[in-house]
Amino acid sequence: MPGAVVTGAGAGLGAEIVRRLARRGFTVHVTDIDGDAAARTAADVAAGCYATQLDVRDAEATRAVAARTAEQDGLALWVNNAGVLRTGPLWQHSPDLWRELLEVNALGTLHGMTAALEHMRPAQRGAIINVASLASLTPVPGEAVYAATKHAVLGLSLSTIADLRLAGERDISISCVCPDGMWTPMLYDKLDDPGAAMSFSGTLLQPEQVADAVERLVDHPQPILSTPRWRGAIARVPSLLPRLSSGSLGVTHRLGQWQQSRLRRAHARGKL
Repeated sequence: MPGAVVTGAGAGLGAEIVRRLARRGFTVHVTDIDGDAAARTAADVAAGCYATQLDVRDAEATRAVAARTAEQDGLALWVNNAGVLRTGPLWQHSPDLWRELLEVNALGTLHGMTAALEHMRPAQRGAIINVASLASLTPVPGEAVYAATKHAVLGLSLSTIADLRLAGERDISISCVCPDGMWTPMLYDKLDDPGAAMSFSGTLLQPEQVADAVERLVDHPQPILSTPRWRGAIARVPSLLPRLSSGSLGVTHRLGQWQQSRLRRAHARGKL
């Protein structure tokens, strides 16, 4: 069975992606900074899956995961899912917080792509899927540093695709899934956080919906897949028409604040 690696797979979306890939016949190398959580996911999913504790900020440890997967099963697919979300205006963040976001979200993805390509390029086959965000496509008030890291993921992915094609390597795909706000532990604690309002401005997705998008990319790779697609189209408008879009961002931000308030009330009533 082909080998796959999923980072940040101890719970939530990562664990759901592992389940989907295992059903498709992949032997999945489950990784997470919480090694126990990774082991639980591997044990719950399938006997063929196995786990390794991995901090994606560690380039050499990431290369070791890739090497073990390639040796054991052949490395056919790598999913960069690990990420962190911190909110608030740029001037409220400390340098330590900047570093955490950049190292996990951006450098972690770079480490994963580099490690995967080290084995995929000689084999002339393979696929990489990066979990980005709608924040990689548009201005996001309250999430400037987070958005910067996701813009970096998108730019890294698209430019690496171009490099591969210029090198004549067409059998390795790199795709980015750009989901709207997702109702996972990453957002559970943001109901009282005004900086996270934009993440609540659309229809909150369930991990299963984003995993559906990942499966579509396994079958039909493409550089960018937004989910839902209509939000992806709207997200691009501010970049195309920045002056005309400044007012709409305010409206969207207020919509997110309303959604946060509604969910807080539902949580207080035990309805979540």
